[in-house]
Amino acid sequence: MLYTLYETQRTLMEPFADLAQAAAKFYSNPLSPFSETQLAHRMSAGYELLFRLGKDYEKPQFGIRTVDVDGVSCAIHERVEIDKPFCELRRFKRFSDDPDTLLKLKEQPVVLVVAPLSGHYATLLRDTVRSMLADHKVYITDWKNARLVPLSEGDFHLDDYVNYVQEFIRHLQQKYGNCHVMSVCQPTVPVLAAVSLMASRGETTPLSMTMMGGPIDARRSPTAVNNLATQRSFKWFETNVIYRVPSNFPGAGRRVYPGFMQHMGFVAMNPDRHATSHYDYFKNLIQGDDASAEAHRKFYDEYNAVLDMDANYYLETIKTVFQDYSLVNGTWDVRSPDGKLERVRPQDIADTALLTIEGELDDISGSGQTEAAQGLCSGIAPERRMHYEVKGAGHYGIFSGRRWRKHVYAKVRDFIRANQPGQPAGAVRVRRVRTAAA
Repeated sequence: MLYTLYETQRTLMEPFADLAQAAAKFYSNPLSPFSETQLAHRMSAGYELLFRLGKDYEKPQFGIRTVDVDGVSCAIHERVEIDKPFCELRRFKRFSDDPDTLLKLKEQPVVLVVAPLSGHYATLLRDTVRSMLADHKVYITDWKNARLVPLSEGDFHLDDYVNYVQEFIRHLQQKYGNCHVMSVCQPTVPVLAAVSLMASRGETTPLSMTMMGGPIDARRSPTAVNNLATQRSFKWFETNVIYRVPSNFPGAGRRVYPGFMQHMGFVAMNPDRHATSHYDYFKNLIQGDDASAEAHRKFYDEYNAVLDMDANYYLETIKTVFQDYSLVNGTWDVRSPDGKLERVRPQDIADTALLTIEGELDDISGSGQTEAAQGLCSGIAPERRMHYEVKGAGHYGIFSGRRWRKHVYAKVRDFIRANQPGQPAGAVRVRRVRTAAA
């Protein structure tokens, strides 16, 4: 019922948002006589702000058109290589007319970037992908909005997430011989499960795993996110945050955790900061600071674009990861596509190198939560494991922004390179590394 009411309200507001956008252009268009009035800038800025607050935010585009590879500009073409009911395996294929560059591109490592399915779209990792493309063949899991998936496609469970990751890994192994896996935030848990199950079966596992800011052991340094999951019962989540998709979407009737509720939670964590940001945007428009205004638009185009998650997947994640701690307790059983239950045993991983990365100031996945993978993966030789703590970085700073580009990416690139066949092995023993003060 709440979802239906929200959609009704959004539909009613949509014409007013369009009107606000038209009014903003009316007062800013140099051909309009009203643009010359004394209050034109303020009126245009006010209507633009109203439009931004009232508009419907759709899935953003990655928008990566070119990338520099050793000083040579390469064109980027996105294409969907595998299309699953709830996810697309998206490739960023690079093109160049330079023969030496083409040879270099063919020899570079293959990396599967597993994006979070926790509210925002995979485009949140745009900066991550753009950096990785300079030295790697890059694929990413582009998760679909559950409200757009018809009921005929069935439900989506946490087990399905694990099985999807395994399928994508096998696809890349078949195509290239092997690959590296990189997971950011939420997927660290299912990715570790996927690789563990492959190792237990005797399958070939990825060359390396890079795990960044994820809740491997959510008991360590619990954050507000962790506390919410432990303070509320499983029944409370099922009763209070799960709704059915309204009839105006392809997934009508599907039980989901709606994106708008997630967005309300995001905003509620820092309401003052968002209010200040919108006021600064208003002032930037008045002052003609186009660069700052555009930066605001880009951020909120991404931040406000959220997706619905299938209820089964969301509730199972809450219980498995944040309430029962099944992975670290050794009690997690995953159902394979053929219906067989298999125990997740990270200690069985032996042939995959492990890099864990945490932000010193991470308020989503607290200190030590990701590093816990080091203890669980006891079968990996010490010289093939490494832990890296990024000084001064919050959650988003470890995979996006200046610290990612200046400090973190080099560590990830070098670790992957050291574990690529034919490359000299580097010293990657487990140790706590901090960036210099930034």
